[in-house]
Amino acid sequence: MNKHHYVAIMAGGIGSRFWPMSRTNYPKQFLDILGTGKTLIQQTFERYAKVVPEENIYVVTSNEYLPLVKKQLPQLADENILSEPFRKNTAPCIAYISFKLIKRDPKACMIAAPADHLILEIDEFVKTTRNALNFVDHLNAFVTLGITPTYPNIGYGYIQHDTIEAAPGVFKVKTFTEKPNLELAKTFIASGDFLWNAGIFFWKVKNILAAFEKHLPEMYEVFAAEKEKFNTKEEAAVINEIYPQCSNISIDFGIMEKADNVYVIPASFGWSDLGTWNSAWENMTKDHQENAVAGKKVISIDARKCMVHVPDAKLIVLQGLENFIVVDTKDVLLICKKEKEQEIKDYLAEVKKAVGDKYL
Repeated sequence: MNKHHYVAIMAGGIGSRFWPMSRTNYPKQFLDILGTGKTLIQQTFERYAKVVPEENIYVVTSNEYLPLVKKQLPQLADENILSEPFRKNTAPCIAYISFKLIKRDPKACMIAAPADHLILEIDEFVKTTRNALNFVDHLNAFVTLGITPTYPNIGYGYIQHDTIEAAPGVFKVKTFTEKPNLELAKTFIASGDFLWNAGIFFWKVKNILAAFEKHLPEMYEVFAAEKEKFNTKEEAAVINEIYPQCSNISIDFGIMEKADNVYVIPASFGWSDLGTWNSAWENMTKDHQENAVAGKKVISIDARKCMVHVPDAKLIVLQGLENFIVVDTKDVLLICKKEKEQEIKDYLAEVKKAVGDKYL
């Protein structure tokens, strides 16, 4: 393994579309959504430990999730867990880890990856990851992984690329569109020229910092002004001062859509971002009526294509439902059409209005 290769696992989100199982105080990256025996962040750590040295794996998370990270990844050194005082999307998160790494290792090459993705074909994933690292090791380039889309998902970014390879398996990106509306997504799918952006990025740290300086100069400057305090006892205090000054923006909007050195590797390794209950349904074993069931006492009668996640001890009888999400926790029952899953985030506003924060 290359000692200059690093991974930043981004684990600060709240996974609101997986409510009511995913809660603000215990979000989906710390849950065993699919019943595998390991949480999503544990699976993510194990994947990247096959690619870079374990001591080069970092987790960036919210202050409130620090105890969860330490509990679920006890092998991770304390100094490898970065805690953010506020949720400000992925750009500040990546700026933070980048300023830390460049001070530790000027030759650092980094993977920035979400903590909550599902990867089914690990060997193929490792092969693709190494190809991406090798490419950015030798060029001033940003690489993302692209997945062939199967339907017009409005929660993903879309990538259009050149047809001629820049290197074996690597293509220059022509357009990069973050989360289009439904009509535009349908157009992308119909054209056959677009990939989903898997949200896994590769770059040399010095190059992404140069892109911050060019495309997000205000954010770059507030971090750069305190760069000597990174990796010291003063780091936590300066981060508390820096984050309120940062705009809430994704790395996709802030840099990827603007940069002219973005490349994509079309990949096939059984990927899902597990962003919604429907994506869980797609990746779970199903019964003869195409219901995906997590729960030991579920009886379905004329129920088809449902996503059911309920406590093992509770008897659940479903009759006549088709294409529904049914999730039962100790204090919340959600029954929602699968086609409305993107609106679960909106329903939480109604919950908060009616009963406050208790169930969020």
